[in-house]
Amino acid sequence: MENSEEINVEKKRIDGREAHELRPIKVTRHFIKHAQGSVLIEVGDTKVICTAMVEDKVPPFLKGQKKGWITAEYEMIPGSTNTRKSRDRNRGKIDGRTMEIQRLIGRSLRSVIDLSMLGERTIWIDCDVIQADGGTRTAAITGSFLALHDALSDLIEKGKIKAMPITNFVAATSVGIFEGEAIVDLCYEEDSNAEVDMNMVMTETGEIIEIQGTGEERPFKKEELQKMLELGEASIKKIIAFQKGTLQE
Repeated sequence: MENSEEINVEKKRIDGREAHELRPIKVTRHFIKHAQGSVLIEVGDTKVICTAMVEDKVPPFLKGQKKGWITAEYEMIPGSTNTRKSRDRNRGKIDGRTMEIQRLIGRSLRSVIDLSMLGERTIWIDCDVIQADGGTRTAAITGSFLALHDALSDLIEKGKIKAMPITNFVAATSVGIFEGEAIVDLCYEEDSNAEVDMNMVMTETGEIIEIQGTGEERPFKKEELQKMLELGEASIKKIIAFQKGTLQE
C-alpha cells in the first residue's frame, strides 16, 4: 500500500474570499445633513449609519470636572435582517445584546480620546444598522471613529476646542474558526456556523481595547487563539489604513 500525504489546500470561503481577506469596505462621509459627523459604512453587505452629534453638557457624574464624555447608542432597524426585528422601544427595554454593543462602542472611542480637551460636552454616537450580514458591531466601531473625527473637526473649525483630541486611531473586525480554519471578517452565514467566534478592537499602535471570544461549538486551543489574533491585527491595520485614506480625501 502506497504512503499518502494529506495536502492542506486552503479552501475558498462562501463568498470566494481567502481566509485572510476582508470584505470590501466603502464609506460615504457627511451622509446625514444635520449631524456634525456622519458616515454610511458598508462592509460587504453589512451597512451601518454612524452619526456623531455634540451636546453642550455632560452627565451629572462629570459636572464641574472640565472634561467631556462620549457615549453610544446602537440599534438594528426592523428590515435589517431576514425576519423583522422588533424595535427595542416596542419591547419596553433594551435587550442585552444591544446594551453590550453600545457600551463596547462607547468604550472603544473613549479609549482614544483625551476627554479633558473636549470641555464639558458630550458627543453622542448613534449607530443604526440598516442591513446586517455579520460584523455589525465591528463595522459600527470602525465607522463611528470616522464620524467622531468629523464631529471633532467641526468643533475645531468653529473654535470650540483648540486642537484634535484624538490620541490614536481605532478599528475593529471579527475573526473565527469556520470549518476548522481561522478566518477574518465573517459574513452572517460563516458567523452563525462558526466553531469559534471572536471580535477584536485595536488601536493603530497595536494596543488591544477589547477581545470578545467564545467557543461556540467547541473549546479552542492557544495555537488557534494566536492565529486569530494575528489575523485580526493584520486586518485591523488594513482597516485603519483605509480610514486614513478616507479622511485624506
